[in-house]
Amino acid sequence: MELTKGANTSIPANEVRVTVIAATSVDIAALLLTTTGKVRSDSDFVFYNQPVAPGVEVVTPEAIRVVFDDVPRDIDKIVLTASLDGTGPPDWGQAGPPRITVTDTSTDTLLASFTPTGLGPETALIACEIYRRDGAWKIRAVGQGYAQGLAGIAGDFGITIDEEPAPQQSPTPSQAPPADPPPFGRATVDLSKGHVSLRKNETVSLTKQGEPPLTRVRMGLGWDPATHGSRVDLDASVIAYDDRAKKLINVWFLRREAFGGAITHSGDNLTGHGDGDDEAITVDLTALPPEVHALVFTVNSFAGHKFDQVGRAHCRLLDEHTGTELVRFELSRGEPTTGVFLAMLTRAAHGWNMTALGEYSKGATVRKMVDPGKQFVLSSR
Repeated sequence: MELTKGANTSIPANEVRVTVIAATSVDIAALLLTTTGKVRSDSDFVFYNQPVAPGVEVVTPEAIRVVFDDVPRDIDKIVLTASLDGTGPPDWGQAGPPRITVTDTSTDTLLASFTPTGLGPETALIACEIYRRDGAWKIRAVGQGYAQGLAGIAGDFGITIDEEPAPQQSPTPSQAPPADPPPFGRATVDLSKGHVSLRKNETVSLTKQGEPPLTRVRMGLGWDPATHGSRVDLDASVIAYDDRAKKLINVWFLRREAFGGAITHSGDNLTGHGDGDDEAITVDLTALPPEVHALVFTVNSFAGHKFDQVGRAHCRLLDEHTGTELVRFELSRGEPTTGVFLAMLTRAAHGWNMTALGEYSKGATVRKMVDPGKQFVLSSR
């Protein structure tokens, strides 16, 4: 059955596959909602980085399987979304309309299909919703676009994408740097002699004597896959602070740019497989607004795996114009926590400095790193 926007039909199947077919790469996701229209917790957000919830599973970047008998009884509705993955056209207007199909997985029978129309600057959309009605399941075609991307959709349904930090509390030992860390934030070396390998808490000035300062840099973050057990997926992020350590914004896999593109995120790497950097964050230092004093780079394990399951991690700073590696910092060991502060860029009188951090912290998402990260910024002034 071909649905029009707002139309609905019954689902005469115990298990279905919802697929998004588009001319460019897309990411499908699902939100499991109660009768309040909200998720119960962040675990009800099913997407490429958290692919499984009871009864709902991401099987490919473009498809989700729903097993109705396994969906919790307090889940009233499953909202299916489709977002552009950032590798192709910038919005749905240029990408062209996607086509959503719903198939009975036991017979491979097409049950319903829908092609949203009227899309323009949106980068994500609610494709359809599957909902309970009189003890059975139905599907409704939606086609509502969001210019704010997947983060905008998730936020509307109760997922906390980016929140102001809670009032400052005394950090626990696992959340904070050592009580009396070695002084850092002031450059002890510069780039005049070429490539620099930093040690923990060491700072390098991103300048070369007699040469203009760097303008565009790329922070490359890499790690090895899990040494045992299930796949480990780590996420690179950056927190921007002002000179009083107030958070300005976070950039991570659900918010891939800030300050009009002055900071951009390469997108999510799900395994750590392959050589080189797994994720990268590019910064146009000249385009950052003057209130940005520090950029703190973090890596988190969204699914809760600990860093002692990861072979090693590194960060390196490259000149974006030439691709030349300028600075590298290796993490020599992993601790049983879900977050790590890798490095920090701070604004200096004649350019920028980079400080190697290497401090582990509790926090499966970057927003949990905001408060403990303040201490690095304050210590660098």
